[in-house]
Amino acid sequence: MIQSEQTGSRSIIELQGVRKIYGSGQAAMEALRGIDLRIEEGDFVAVMGPSGSGKSTCLNILGCLDTPSYGNYIFKSVTVNGLSRNERAQLRRHYLGFVFQGYNLLSRTSALENVELPLIYRGVPIRKRQALAGRALDAVGLKGWETHTPGELSGGQQQRVAIARAIVTEPAVLMADEPTGNLDTTRSHEIMELLVELNNKIGITIVMVTHEPDMAAYAKRIVHFLDGLIESDNMKAELGFAEDLPPLLFRTASSSAARRSGHPSTHYRASWQAKYACISARQPGQLQRVVMPLPRDCWHLVIPQRRRRSPCMRLPAAREPQWQA
Repeated sequence: MIQSEQTGSRSIIELQGVRKIYGSGQAAMEALRGIDLRIEEGDFVAVMGPSGSGKSTCLNILGCLDTPSYGNYIFKSVTVNGLSRNERAQLRRHYLGFVFQGYNLLSRTSALENVELPLIYRGVPIRKRQALAGRALDAVGLKGWETHTPGELSGGQQQRVAIARAIVTEPAVLMADEPTGNLDTTRSHEIMELLVELNNKIGITIVMVTHEPDMAAYAKRIVHFLDGLIESDNMKAELGFAEDLPPLLFRTASSSAARRSGHPSTHYRASWQAKYACISARQPGQLQRVVMPLPRDCWHLVIPQRRRRSPCMRLPAAREPQWQA
């Protein structure tokens, strides 16, 4: 069993100058180019970035599914680099839980049996593991659905079963890779509210990779990757958000409408989720999406224009921030 050294620090995960290189020679590709990251116990971190930015590679390293080429990965004061393959498997088994975009449930087994799987690998007796699995399903709101197979469950319910399977072993860290990627908007927010509840009430540390700013808004901290480096690392408390922002949801104006109007401004979508405000921006003609905090002194710039289906808004050109291509 892996022993962790007890220190005064609350840090549970730390990356020190981590680099990851695939291939060799002229075919070498550096996915991570020197990452320094520290995650505290009880944190909820959303990892964002465009495709190819290195966020999934970083999550694989954090989940002990891959190892860094250079640098150190420290988990609970243990240097993971020096562990053998079996020791890393023990670390995953006893300290980590995983939630995937595709659920990864066994189609011919019941929800209870799917949740039991990690306990079977631990050698937990059948009666005890059934009790623990039932308790985990109850925690995610699926009490009474224990005997249903994945084919009898909705997408949101299947993801809840996957989350129950991840937390049944009471992991120290929950790794979530696009947990809402296959869900509609309503089910996505239900899953995010469940993750927030697990983080707040049980104290599970969560590291979540997502492309969606609305989902990242539920986290306490947003780490943005770009080209194998950490471009920004912001704590929600540092962004100065207040709890009295009205829960408005604005639809982004289309790029074609911007071209027709001849206005060069960036169009924004503002959202309020889990007492946290952010805006995502898409410049006309560009695919890059940027997450930016909405400070209190800019709230008066959010001017809804009523339409038949949903309101939209645009910041005046004179007050817009400067965006770099």
